[in-house]
Amino acid sequence: MFEIRTVSCTSPDAPAEFTRSLRETGFGVLTDHPIGQDRIEEVYAAWKAFFDGEGKLDWAVDPKRQDGYFPFRSENAKDSPVKDLKEFYHVYPDGRVPPELEAMTRRLHADLTAIGAMLLGWIQDNTPEEVKAGFSEPLPDMLKGSQQNLLRILHYPALEAAPEPGAVRAAAHGDINLITVLLAGSAPGLEAMDTSGTYHEVPCDPGMIAINVGDMLEMASGGYYPSTVHRVVNPSEGDRSARMSMPMFLHPRPEVVLKPGTTADDFLTQRLREIGLKA
Repeated sequence: MFEIRTVSCTSPDAPAEFTRSLRETGFGVLTDHPIGQDRIEEVYAAWKAFFDGEGKLDWAVDPKRQDGYFPFRSENAKDSPVKDLKEFYHVYPDGRVPPELEAMTRRLHADLTAIGAMLLGWIQDNTPEEVKAGFSEPLPDMLKGSQQNLLRILHYPALEAAPEPGAVRAAAHGDINLITVLLAGSAPGLEAMDTSGTYHEVPCDPGMIAINVGDMLEMASGGYYPSTVHRVVNPSEGDRSARMSMPMFLHPRPEVVLKPGTTADDFLTQRLREIGLKA
C-alpha cells in the first residue's frame, strides 16, 4: 500500500511518523508548519508578476553560477527527449534576485532551509544505526556552510493549445539533492509513483508542505530511503490555468562524500549535464 503520511509539526510523534513515511514512500507531508498561507500566496503573486513581465529577460541565467531566469522549455527530465513545459528562476544564498522580490524571497529561502535542517535532524534520529554508520557525517551537518541550497521558483504557463505528444509540465524524474521541501503549489498536478509504476496524487492543500527524498539521500543511505519518481501532469482538457510552485532543494556542501568515491559535487555536476542545464 502506498500511503504518503500527513503529519502535524506539533505532534510529539511527528519525527518518527514523518521518517516512516519517507522510508515507505519517499514522500511525507507536513501541516501546522511556521510559514503562513497568506505569506505563501503573497510570494506566489509577486513572482507570477515577474514571469508575466518582459523584465525577466534581464535576469537571464548565468551558466556558470546556475542562478537567474531559465526560459520556457529549458530543462528536460533525465532520459526524456522532450523539454518540460515550464520556466523558472534559481535563487541561491549568494545569487541574484530582482530588488522588488529580494526581501520576501531571501526570508523564504532562510525559513525553508531551517525547516529542511530540522527535518534532516528528524531523519538522522530515526534512522537505524547500521544505516547511519554509512553516513560520512550526520545529515544536518552536511548542510552546514552549504551555499548550494536552491530555491526554485517555478511557473507553468497556461496551455493555450494542446502540447506536442510527450510534453508535460514536468516529466517523471527523481530529485538530485538530499531532500526537497515543497510548499503546496497554486494548483494540483504533483504525482508520485509507487514501486508497481502506478502514480498517486501528492496531497497539496493550502498550508501543506510536501517533502521528498532526493537521489543524494538515497545514495548516502545505501537505498534505505527511496528517491521516488514523481511528475507534474498537465491540467485537464479545457483548463487554461497557470501553476506556480516553489521547491527548496537541500544540498550538502560540495565536498561531502555521499558514498566512497563520489562527492556531492561529482554527483550534482553529472546530473546537471543529464538534464540539459550544464554543458
